[in-house]
Amino acid sequence: MLKTNTLSSKSPLTFYHRQEAFFWLSLRQVPGVGNVICNRLIKKFQTPEKVFHASPEELKKIEGLRSQTIEAIVAFKDNDWAKKELDQIEKQEITFVTIQDERFPRNLKEIYDPPPFLYVKGELWEKDNLSLAVVGSRNASSYGKAMTKRLSRTLTERGFTIVSGLARGIDTCAHRGALEGGGRTLAVLGSGIDLIYPWENKGLAEVITRHGAIVSEFPLGTQPEAINFPPRNRIISGFSLGAVIVEASFRSGSLITARMALEQGREVFAVPGNVDSPWSKGTNRLIKEGAKLIMDPDDIIEEVLPQYKAPITSRQEKPPETKGLTPEGRKIFDLLDSNPLHIDHLIQHSGLRPNLVSSLLLELELKEFVKQLPGKMFIKCER
Repeated sequence: MLKTNTLSSKSPLTFYHRQEAFFWLSLRQVPGVGNVICNRLIKKFQTPEKVFHASPEELKKIEGLRSQTIEAIVAFKDNDWAKKELDQIEKQEITFVTIQDERFPRNLKEIYDPPPFLYVKGELWEKDNLSLAVVGSRNASSYGKAMTKRLSRTLTERGFTIVSGLARGIDTCAHRGALEGGGRTLAVLGSGIDLIYPWENKGLAEVITRHGAIVSEFPLGTQPEAINFPPRNRIISGFSLGAVIVEASFRSGSLITARMALEQGREVFAVPGNVDSPWSKGTNRLIKEGAKLIMDPDDIIEEVLPQYKAPITSRQEKPPETKGLTPEGRKIFDLLDSNPLHIDHLIQHSGLRPNLVSSLLLELELKEFVKQLPGKMFIKCER
């Protein structure tokens, strides 16, 4: 039987909370005890410690619990892993939040296989229950990035928390858009919370901990291996009232998030994309199969508000300040949007001389109205 007489109380956690966390970690380490079985055991015995004190006859009453797993629970011996894990949790100032904790996200509790506990850096708030997942391709287009930032920024301004996976591309833009909107964002990792992936988002992760939280169900030191990302995606959708897919190929992990959202009874939204782009084929197919087409944040809000009645304040988009532009400069500016356009397109559709268009684009670029991309492509800057 598992005992705790070697636990130390010299830590930021009280002895009671450290002891409680020790049993949570130990139970999850028993072979055959996955999320579903773990939660059934907790529902029956109230605490992990009581599970280890249960008799084989009592354990046999748990649905789905195999005889080998019962034997493993009864015979489980501490291998010091849980104590070492707790030492690192305290050393790295990580918050350990169990499913019985009032801070545990309410939406996540409702899914079929919620994690019994979460590793958290930052804070989980009650208002995070009004959240939306925004995910998409790592190989995002300029259009996808701009649309993601605009959606996330506006949704946070309306009171939503944005949940994503800290990956390159759309996920990164979702977090940044939420932060630009002065709102909250949660990043769910497919690795241990001590291993930020990709590495270039380490700075972004630090900012997120001050305006939301970094979250993982995986033990410390877990590498960001491919097998971890589908479970990570179920938590992203589980946190949220709905999932917004901005760009995704046919093989994108974002489609896994969409499927899991549907299985969890969540809304699924998709931003339409260029039919010729491989990064839009997944999202366009989602729309064809019944996902709600998104052209504006209000398309999302009108779906979730009737059900959840959240107090959202409407917001008018502020038009960009274009004072000081010549009529010709404004004509070029008005032709541009979030889709990159070649200079030849601007010359043809403006009716202006090529050298004048080049001069006007330079002027607009210096005033940060437009941005030049490789290949003489131009895009309107977000303002």
